[in-house]
Amino acid sequence: MSHYTANLRDIEFCLFDLLEREKILGTSVYADIDRETAMGMLEEVKRLAENDFSASFVEGDRVGTTFNKATGDVTVPESFAKSYRAWMDNEWWRIDAPVELGGTKIPQSIRWAIAEMVLGSNPGVHLYASGTAFAHVAYYLGNEQQKKIAKFMVDKEWGATMQLTEPDAGSDVGAGRSKAVEQADGTWHITGTKRFITSGDAANIYPNVMHFVLARREGGGAGTKGLSLFLIPKTMFDLETGELGKRNGVYVTNVEKKMGLNISATCEINLGEHEPAVGYLLGDVHQGIAQMFKVIEFARMMVGTKAIATLSAGYQQALSYAKVRVQGGDMKVMNDKASPRVTIIHHPDVRRSLMVQKSYSEGMRALVLYTASIQDEVELAEKAGDTDLLADMIARNDLLLPVVKGYGSEKSWTLLGTESLQTFGGSGFTQDWPIEQYVRDAKIDTLYEGTTAIQGLDFFFRKIVKDGGRAIGLLGKEIQKFAESGGANPQEKAALFTALGNLNGIISVLVTRAIESQENPEKIYNVGLHTTRALMAVGDIITAWLLIRQADIATEKLPAAGKDADFYTGKIASAKFFVANFLPQIAADRAIIEAGDGAIMNIPESAF
Repeated sequence: MSHYTANLRDIEFCLFDLLEREKILGTSVYADIDRETAMGMLEEVKRLAENDFSASFVEGDRVGTTFNKATGDVTVPESFAKSYRAWMDNEWWRIDAPVELGGTKIPQSIRWAIAEMVLGSNPGVHLYASGTAFAHVAYYLGNEQQKKIAKFMVDKEWGATMQLTEPDAGSDVGAGRSKAVEQADGTWHITGTKRFITSGDAANIYPNVMHFVLARREGGGAGTKGLSLFLIPKTMFDLETGELGKRNGVYVTNVEKKMGLNISATCEINLGEHEPAVGYLLGDVHQGIAQMFKVIEFARMMVGTKAIATLSAGYQQALSYAKVRVQGGDMKVMNDKASPRVTIIHHPDVRRSLMVQKSYSEGMRALVLYTASIQDEVELAEKAGDTDLLADMIARNDLLLPVVKGYGSEKSWTLLGTESLQTFGGSGFTQDWPIEQYVRDAKIDTLYEGTTAIQGLDFFFRKIVKDGGRAIGLLGKEIQKFAESGGANPQEKAALFTALGNLNGIISVLVTRAIESQENPEKIYNVGLHTTRALMAVGDIITAWLLIRQADIATEKLPAAGKDADFYTGKIASAKFFVANFLPQIAADRAIIEAGDGAIMNIPESAF
């Protein structure tokens, strides 16, 4: 029996009722897809996720990967290789490949809805299947020769990695010490060591790996501006035919022993220690960070989606368990020891816990798909040549990505442990149920592609201050307009309006302190202490907004709902519960931030 149940009904509701994606299907760049086609795709991925993908979920964790130190090759269990082949053989790689290389153009909202089910059932499948997404980057940013390389990556099903992190640099990418020296033939020789490289090798599922590596060219300046991006193949190949040749000087030297996500080989990789690691400068330009951010943006979207998908899976498990686990009597007659025993879903605190999980998993699913719908609008505006709308939508997407990644991963990890696993009691701590693996696999989501603290700093300094507050201001006005719109659920809208005012107060005080820090540098500490708190508050505001919008739709549909009556009733309940239990906390966050004085930065280290 599969550990995974996809919530396709809610995905469909988000896509077509909340976000009205049907309006863009059959138009512009999405001319070849309609709602029936989109739903057919989603239903087929649901079938694969609940069967083929999930089949190797447990063995991938228990067995993990095998590392051959002599060859530098990593292999995965055969059961996982079979799951991976189900994705490739059914040609789902096409949703990420360039159309020019056989890809299928679909809205990003549909693409990330598909991704949720893959990542929820077996995240390793999505991680290892990133070759076509990386080929997309090589194709659109590369020179003519590199466009051929992108075609080889797609046609020959090569894997790919993103290599930023180094042992001494960590998240300080600009401190990286990998070096690149140009050769007479136009190639580059790269030396250095990279660490924490996700799915760094898998010799038994694809024939070659193309590593996307940041390195500092000879003469490149300090910091991130001196970095360039290189394509470094595991195995060299004929540039005309793609036929594989000799091994390149890039080797896995270690595979980390980890808390979770064991099917994904997290590798240390050495470049050029014993023989040259030959690479190609992407696009013949030294714009490494700007180019790599194309990959990072995709990766952050993926991480947030993975986290939220896992929370949804955890909720489905907890709900099923709560409906069958009999323990204790009904609280109304708890003093009557002879009263009938009931399933734990009858107990108030279990219901509270389940509604926490339900409201967050549904609200954050909407957050992911809303962000993806903005990415749809970016593509449509670009095609239409609407530069003003394009600029607005790019800024909106940039604003939302750290929310999806930082807020989504932090809330999912926390709730999986404190609510989903807790529903099972002691049984949740055993391997009899998949929930303990969910918890272990989800922790990495708060760490890689930038920790939660880094997401908070990025969100505030790059997406608010550097942007002049424009994107968050436009989003805030849209939320305020909805909160003042009247109609159904007036109490929840009033609470949203109040919470939005408190959020504006939080942003205002942090911006003021950031400005004051130009005269008094010490004040910047009192900003850095609260950027993560601000990020979480923004996440709760957006989640509440999307939940109330769903509740409005459900309220309208409920009188004639028929078999969907319970679904719509649940939608209304989720919104009311979330607003009542989590929006009031933003007022407390504002009070904490306004009262903050940064004194903690003056405490001597020896006092900790």
